[in-house]
Amino acid sequence: MPVSRSPHDTWDCMLPGPPSRNNGGSAHCSTNGLLAYGAGSSVVVVDSRTMQLISVLPMPAPSASPIGLAPFVTAVCWTPQPIRRDLLTHEPSNSHLLIAVGDRQGRIALWDFRLRQVILWLEFDSPTSLAFSDKSKPGIQDLCWIRAKADSLILASISGPSLLSLWNTSNGRCIWRYDASPEYFSCIRRDPFDFRHFCALGLKGFLLSVIVHGEEENDVVIKELHVPTFSDFRELHKVEKEGGNNPATSPALAVFPLFIVRFSFSPQWRYILFVTFPKELVVFDLQYETSLASASLPRKCGKFLDVLPDPDNDWLYCAHLDGKISIWRRKEGEQANRMCVMEEIMPSIGTSVPSPALLSVILCQSEAMLQNIVKLCPNSSHDSPAEDYDAPLDCYSKSDLVPKAHIISITDDGKIWNWHLTAEGARDSLEAIRKAWVSNSSEVTAQEKHNKTIDVSTHGPLFEAVKESGPIKRSSSRTSKSAHTIGDLSFKISLVGQLHLLSSTITTLAVPSPSLTATLARGGNYPAVAVPLIALGTQSGMIDVIDVSANAVASSFSAHSTIVRGLRWLGNSRLVSFSYVQVSEKAGGYTNRLVVTCLRSGLNRTFRVLQKPERAPIRALRASSSGRYLLILLRDAPVEVWAMTKCPIMLRSLALPFTVLEWTLPTVPRLHKVPSRQSSFPSKEHMMAPAAASIYASCTDSKTTDISIDDTSESFSFALVNGALGVFEVHGRRIRDFRPKWPSSSFVSSDGLVTAMAYRLPNVVMGDRSGNIRWWDVTTGFSSSFNTHREGIRRIKFSPVVAGDRTRGRIAVLFYDNTFAIFDLDSQDPLANSLLQPQFSGTLVVELDWLPLQTDKNEPLVLCIAGADSSFRLIEVNITDKRSGVGYHSKAIKERFRPIPLCCPILLPTPHALALRMVLQLGVKPSWFDTCNTIKDNNTSRNHSSWSDFRSYMIDSHLPTIGDSVVPEMLLKVLEPYRRDGCILDAETAGLYASVVNEGSAARFAFAAAIFGESSEALFWLQLPRALIHSMRNSSKKSRQRASVSASTSELEDTSILSRRASRGKSIPGKEKKDTVCYGRLTSMAFDQEELWRSANERIPWHEKLEGEEAIQNRVHELVSVGNLEGAVSLLLSTPPEDSHFYANALRAVALSSAVSRSLLELAVKVVAANMVRTDKSLSGTHMLCAVGRYQEACSQLQDAGCWTDAATLAATHLQGSDYARVLQRWADHVLHTEHSFWRASILYVAAGALQEALAAFRDAQQPDTAALFLLACHEINAQIASKSGNSDDLLRLSVENQKSILLHLNPDHQDVIAVSECYGQYQRKLVHLCMDLQPAFD
Repeated sequence: MPVSRSPHDTWDCMLPGPPSRNNGGSAHCSTNGLLAYGAGSSVVVVDSRTMQLISVLPMPAPSASPIGLAPFVTAVCWTPQPIRRDLLTHEPSNSHLLIAVGDRQGRIALWDFRLRQVILWLEFDSPTSLAFSDKSKPGIQDLCWIRAKADSLILASISGPSLLSLWNTSNGRCIWRYDASPEYFSCIRRDPFDFRHFCALGLKGFLLSVIVHGEEENDVVIKELHVPTFSDFRELHKVEKEGGNNPATSPALAVFPLFIVRFSFSPQWRYILFVTFPKELVVFDLQYETSLASASLPRKCGKFLDVLPDPDNDWLYCAHLDGKISIWRRKEGEQANRMCVMEEIMPSIGTSVPSPALLSVILCQSEAMLQNIVKLCPNSSHDSPAEDYDAPLDCYSKSDLVPKAHIISITDDGKIWNWHLTAEGARDSLEAIRKAWVSNSSEVTAQEKHNKTIDVSTHGPLFEAVKESGPIKRSSSRTSKSAHTIGDLSFKISLVGQLHLLSSTITTLAVPSPSLTATLARGGNYPAVAVPLIALGTQSGMIDVIDVSANAVASSFSAHSTIVRGLRWLGNSRLVSFSYVQVSEKAGGYTNRLVVTCLRSGLNRTFRVLQKPERAPIRALRASSSGRYLLILLRDAPVEVWAMTKCPIMLRSLALPFTVLEWTLPTVPRLHKVPSRQSSFPSKEHMMAPAAASIYASCTDSKTTDISIDDTSESFSFALVNGALGVFEVHGRRIRDFRPKWPSSSFVSSDGLVTAMAYRLPNVVMGDRSGNIRWWDVTTGFSSSFNTHREGIRRIKFSPVVAGDRTRGRIAVLFYDNTFAIFDLDSQDPLANSLLQPQFSGTLVVELDWLPLQTDKNEPLVLCIAGADSSFRLIEVNITDKRSGVGYHSKAIKERFRPIPLCCPILLPTPHALALRMVLQLGVKPSWFDTCNTIKDNNTSRNHSSWSDFRSYMIDSHLPTIGDSVVPEMLLKVLEPYRRDGCILDAETAGLYASVVNEGSAARFAFAAAIFGESSEALFWLQLPRALIHSMRNSSKKSRQRASVSASTSELEDTSILSRRASRGKSIPGKEKKDTVCYGRLTSMAFDQEELWRSANERIPWHEKLEGEEAIQNRVHELVSVGNLEGAVSLLLSTPPEDSHFYANALRAVALSSAVSRSLLELAVKVVAANMVRTDKSLSGTHMLCAVGRYQEACSQLQDAGCWTDAATLAATHLQGSDYARVLQRWADHVLHTEHSFWRASILYVAAGALQEALAAFRDAQQPDTAALFLLACHEINAQIASKSGNSDDLLRLSVENQKSILLHLNPDHQDVIAVSECYGQYQRKLVHLCMDLQPAFD
C-alpha cells in the first residue's frame, strides 16, 4: 500500500523514448539489481526484480549549445563500490550509487543517482591535440571501472574508434592513453579474479591486456595479443574505404552498428575469455596467449550480439541479433562449447510488423545469488556441522536444486522483457551423491586424499551414471526417474515480466480537459471527469496513454500503420486521431485515415472512409471540450464540422481561408454552489485517483451553477489569412456567428500571420509568426499585445483554472525554435515577469500542454512536455506572488504513487540502509515483514503490533553480546515506516530470509550482504565455516610435521620417494570428472587442497593439442604442479634433438625421473635451480626443486615470479599443515595488497589460520561491523564443533583439542576482541543518531 504523502508533494514524471541503435546497446545491471540503460539522450534506471521504472536521468546539453539537444547516451556502468560503513571517520556517502555515463560527443558524466545530478565531468583538456569541436568529438564506445588501489577507483573508457583512456575519478584527470589505430575497439571488460586487470577487444581480434598498479602513467603495464578468427572482414574494409559516418572520430557502434564483437571473462576459470565474432565463438587463454577452441554458427542462425557466462555453471548464454538466445555447454575434459538450445526472446505474438530489434541482453545475478545462498546453507537436520562445513561444494545443494538464470532483454520498441531460464533434471542423482558424501564422510588426511584414486565400484552405478553423462538434450517433459543424469537437462525459458515504456518517437500530445457538458461515453447526464491520463501519438502509429499518477504507460493502441499526425480527446474515454499517406500513382493525392479509439473497449473504429484518394491531406483536428464536435482542417480545402456521435455525422463544411481554429476551453465555475442531485454512481468516486475524485466532486457540485453561455452550445474562435478574427457558435446542427464585441482596428496586424490561438471565454489569445502575442476580451472588446522578441509562435495553451479564479490566467507559449515560455496575462508587463525556457536543458520541445488536475489555486501548475528526444516529462512550475510580480521556479520532484511498493533496500538513505543491514545480520523474526494486518485504513488506528515492544521481533541468540543491546530495538523503530509501507523486502525475498535466519550467523551475514549486492562478502561468509575447519585440521598436524622434520635424512628421502610414487599413481588427468552442476561462484575463493588440485588438473587436457616451445613449457609446469611427473617426463623427452631446448629439457627429465636421490644430487640440483632462476628460468628451477622434494622452496620461487595460482596448486598437491598455511597466508597478502580483492584475501587468511591478520584487514578497511560479526560467526562455529567433540572421528576430536591455539585471538578477554566490541558499539550509536536525524524517503 503506498505511503500517504502531503498534498504539496511534488511530482516526478518522466518517461523516456525508446532506445535505438544509436545508443549502442548500452546497458548495465548492478549487483543490487538496478538496471541502467541508454535511451536517446537519457539514462533509464529500472528495478530488475519488480520491473518498475525508478527514475530517468536526462543528460544535459553541451555547454556550447545549452538550448540544443543532448547527444545520444552510448555507455553506462554502475560503480562496483559497496555501501561505505566508515561512519566513525566519514559522513554517510552515496558512492555506492554512482553511475558513469558516456555519450556520442565524448563526454563522461559521473551521476549521483540519489541526488539526481552530475558530480563530475570527465573530458579531455582543450589545449591538447585531442581537442575537437562538439560535432567531431570522439564518441564513447564503452566504460569499465578498475580498482588500482584499495580505496580508489579508475574509470577506463574507449573514445572514438581506437583511443583507450584511464581516468582518475577523484579529480577528473586523464592519467593514461593508448591509441590502437587503425584498429577499432569494441568493448572493455574487467577480470573478476584481479580487479587491476582488464582487457580491450578490437573488431578484428586485437586484444589489449592491461594491468593498472597505481594512479600514474608509469603504473600501467600492457600486453598486445591477437584472437585468431575466421570471420569475414570485407564489410569492415568496405565501410573504411567509403569513409562514411566520420570514421576518424566515430566509435565502432556508429560506423559498424551490425558488426558486433564482444567478449567476457569466465567467472569460474581464470585466464579464460569467451569471444564472439558475428558468426564465431572463440575460447581464448590469456595465460597461453592462444585460442583453445572455436565454434561457428549454423547458416540459419543470426549473428552474435553478446556472450554472457553463467556464474554458477559451465554454460554460456549467447544473444543473437535476430531476437534469439542460444545456450552453450562446455564439453567434458576440454575448454570447448557446443550449442544445446536455441530459444526465442522476441515473442512473435503481440509484436509489431516488422519485429522490433533486439538491442541488448543482460544477465542479472542479484536474485540468483539470494536463492543460491539458501541452497548452500548447511541443512539443520544434519548430524554433524563439521561434516556439513567440510563437505564438497556440490553437496550443499538441496534436493530441489533447479539452476535458474535471470535474463533481461531490451528492444527498440520501448519494452524491457524479464525472462527466467531454468534447467531441470538430474536432481535425484545430485541428492543421492549428497547423501553418499554425508554418510561416508569418514575424514581422511589431505595427503591420503591425494594418494587415493577414486574407485567407481564404491559409488555404484549412480556415480557411473554421473561419470558417463551425455550431452544436454532439449525435451518438452521430464524423463523417468531412472533416466536422470547430470547431462540429462531440459531448459525452459519463461517470460515473467515486462516493462512497457514509450514505443516510438512522439509526434503529438493530447490532454483531456472535458467541459461541464461533457457526458460519459455510455450516456447519462453526469459530467465527465478530468482523468490523470495523457495520450501520445508516435511515429510508429501507436497511441500510448500515460497514467501520470503512476508514471507509466497505462495502455497502448495500434491505431495507424504510419505516423500519427494529430490526436485529440473526445471527453475522457475516447480519442480521435488521424494519419495520411501520399499515393504514389500518377494521379497523386492522399489517403487520409481517421480513427476513434475507445479506451474502455480498446476498439479502433474508422470513419470518413473514402473510396478514392483526396487532393489534400488533413492538416489538423480540433475537438470541442465536450467531445461532441470535431473540426477537420484540410490543406487548401474547406473545414469540415462533424458531430461525434456513436456513428460520426458530418454537419457542414466551412469554405473560409482559416489559418487557426480553437474551441473554447471549459468555463470557470463560480464559488457559490447550489445543492446537486444525488449521483446514481456512488462507487465511481472511490475507483478514481485522489486528484481525479476531487475534480469529480468539484464538477458535480458546480454542474447547476451559473455559466456564461448556454450549456448545450459550444463556440470556437478562428483567424483568417487576411488577419480577420471571428467566433462561431455550434448549437446542435446549426452554426452561427457568436457576435463578439470587436477590438479596435489597430489590433489587427498586417505584417504577422496568426499562427496560434487559445480560447477560454471571454478571452482569446493569439500569436503570429513575428513573435507577437495579443489577447482580446470578446465580451468587452478590451485588448492588449506585447512582443516576445522570439521567432514565430506555434502553440498557445491556457493554464488550468479552479473555481473562483476570475483572472485571465497564464499561458504557455511554444515557439518555432522548439523552446517555450510562460506568461501571466494579468501582469502589467508580461514579458518582464515571464519564464523563458526554464532549467530544462538537454532537449527541445515538440508539443506542450497543461495538466488540468489542479483543484486549488495554491497548488503548483504542471506542464506536459513532449521532447524532441522522444521523452515525455511533467514540469512542475510553482508560482509565488511577490511585490515585484510573479516568480516562477522549477523544483526537483518525486513520484506521488506506485502501484507496487518498491522493495530495493540499496535506494534507502545510507543510514537507513545500514540500519536494515544490521537488523538482518543480527536476526529478525520473519513475522516482522508481515504487513497484511498492520494497516487497516489511512484514517483508522494502526494495529497494536506496530506499537508493541520491538525487542520481541529479534531472534533469540546464545552468542555473546557485542556492542549495545538496545540498538536493534531503536533501529526497528527507525525502519517502522518502511515496514508499514512494505518497502523492506518483498514476500519472496522475505521467505528466503526466513529459511536462513535460523541456519546460523554466517548464513544471515551472507544473506544481508547479498541483499545489498555485495556478492564477494556473501561468498566469504559462506566459506567461513569451511575455512575455520580447514585451519583447525592443519594445526592438528603440526606435531606430526615436527616429528617428520626431526627424522633422519634417509627417512626424508623415503618420504620423497613415496611422494613421487604417489604422484605417479594419481589418476590420469581428466578421468575424474567434475560435477557440472556445482556452484561455480565459490571457485573464486577456493583454498582447499582437493579443490585447487582438481581445478588445476582439469585444465591440463585443454592444452594437450597446443604446439610451440612456450606452450610445452607451460604444460610441463602444469603437470609438475599437480604431481603428474610421469606426464611431465614424457612431454620433456618428446623434444626433438635438433631443438635448442633439448639439453635443458633432457636435464629436467632425468632429474624428475630419478627414483632415488642422495644428498650430493640434492645439492647439485639446488645449484642448477639457483642458476636457472638467475637466468630468468624460474619455472625450470622450481621443477628441479620438486625433483628433490623441496616443495616449500619451489612454492616460494613461484610466488616470487608472480605465479600465485600455480604456487597454491603445487602446495595443495605436496604440502600439509603449517607449510601449506604459510603459502596461503603469503597468497592472501598478495591478493589483499596487490589485487585489492578484500573478501578473497580474508577467506585465505582464515583458511591459513591467520585470524588476527583477518581482523587487522577488517580494521584497516574501516568496517567495524564486519569485524564484530566475524567474531560472532567464529564463536558460533567453534561452539558447534565443540558440541560434537564426542564424535568417533579422531581428526575432529584432535581439532577440538587444538582449537584453543587457533582461536587464541578470539578469546573474549583478548584486547583485540575488546577493542572490536567497543568500536562496534560506537558504530551502532553513530548509526542510530544518523537514522534519527533523517526522514524516511520512499523513492
